[in-house]
Amino acid sequence: MQILHLDTSIFGDASVSRVLSAAIVEELRRAHPDAQVVYRDLAAQPIAHLDEVIAAGFRASNIEHFSAADKAQHALSEELVTELLASDIIVLGVPMYNFSVPSQLKAWFDRLAQPGRTFQYTSAGPVGIAGDKKVIMASTRGGGYASGPAAAMDFHETYTRAYFGFIGIRHFSVLRAELLSKGAELRSQSIKAALDGVPAAVAALAEPEAA
Repeated sequence: MQILHLDTSIFGDASVSRVLSAAIVEELRRAHPDAQVVYRDLAAQPIAHLDEVIAAGFRASNIEHFSAADKAQHALSEELVTELLASDIIVLGVPMYNFSVPSQLKAWFDRLAQPGRTFQYTSAGPVGIAGDKKVIMASTRGGGYASGPAAAMDFHETYTRAYFGFIGIRHFSVLRAELLSKGAELRSQSIKAALDGVPAAVAALAEPEAA
């Protein structure tokens, strides 16, 4: 088994999403002692955002000549998509920033949406081909977006789920800590509840996907 573990928070050791994603990986390693873990810190080592030259590494373009720096970016795109395709479980630490995911994660997403590798065009439209993988998202938010009026502003979990669905990964689950900016007591309660839920969340990954 290969576990791909990604963190995206800009707040380092103060990040709750990092605490949760680490706890998930630790629990996975207890369940699968022989698992290999591939780790990327997308905040500490950000991936360059998509531009025409980078996209030309995996999409048709009119660009005929590439510099050494361009080719290095193309090689990184290939490394990232190969890493994803080789993984069985993807663990994401993802805080909500301004109602959506950190731009560092969006940059990673953009490198993976490669025709012929993670999706393909068909007469019925694009079809995801990334394979039978499972994603668990350690989701953290300052407010409450799981229900109520603010749920309409959740472009965080909903976007992440939709993205993986697009590339064919539909086994998507969330371990969530909300209300982290609503006072020390609510913050502490939310973090504890999320950490207490780690064993069950990891156990659920072993369950077959519903038809």
